[in-house]
Amino acid sequence: MLALGVRHDDLADEPCSILRPLALLGDRWTLVVLRQAFAGVRRFEDFQTSLGVSRAVLAERLSRLVEADVLERRAYRDTHRTRHEYRLTPKGLDLYPVLMALRAWGDKYLAPDGEFIVYRHRGCGGRTQVHLVCDECGADVTAHDVEPTPGPGLAAIG
Repeated sequence: MLALGVRHDDLADEPCSILRPLALLGDRWTLVVLRQAFAGVRRFEDFQTSLGVSRAVLAERLSRLVEADVLERRAYRDTHRTRHEYRLTPKGLDLYPVLMALRAWGDKYLAPDGEFIVYRHRGCGGRTQVHLVCDECGADVTAHDVEPTPGPGLAAIG
């Protein structure tokens, strides 16, 4: 159980796979940087221009995501000098369903006139959606269908 008074920085040490990612991703600029990265933004200046965030805040968020291996910093050469761009790593790409689940919730509850952007499957044009399924029987599940039980990670710290 999470103790009262736990600081945001201490969430990374909690034995919880919801709180640990929250320590890394739990501020709006980090999620917005990731949204832009999934939209194809790669260069610092392009992030800064598209977001309007201060250079210091952006540099800190990008640095944190690189340190966590969510983004990779790669050198490239423009006409005058070597610069860097930021690319999603496999670990970063695995965050896509998280962002899409957040987007689906926002579409349902915070977009009364309908989705702001429709995400379609390139292969057939169908709308994409996020849902939970049981890995054993394939049934769709909701919070009412799930029973949390201790996993090996919890036993390892006990």
